Amino acid sequence: MPDLIFVYGTLRSEFDNPYARYLRAEAELLGPATVEGSIFRVAHYPGYLPQPGGTVYGEVYRLRTPEKTLAALDEYEGIEYLRLSVPLSGSGVDVWIYCYAQPLPLERKIESGDFTRL
Repeated sequence: MPDLIFVYGTLRSEFDNPYARYLRAEAELLGPATVEGSIFRVAHYPGYLPQPGGTVYGEVYRLRTPEKTLAALDEYEGIEYLRLSVPLSGSGVDVWIYCYAQPLPLERKIESGDFTRL
């Protein structure tokens, strides 16, 4: 089980919500990173899909207690998201990421690949 998680939306360090604060308390922020794929505007939050290809910008955290922290984050993400393991760009290291569980229309794609820079 990977002990790294890649976050691209409301769990990033720029956000102040209960689960973002929880992640910061339970994990070590390693810094900015990218993964292959695309993000889309779902509502006031984004959703990741591995296709179409592109670059998604976010942050990587090292989880201190992966099973406990991932269980809490699974609850936060809910049934809309599936937790997948994907390679971190340029590293060959696998990280957890939350993938949106349904197709999203291309017109909702966040072209910058960065939720903080719409």
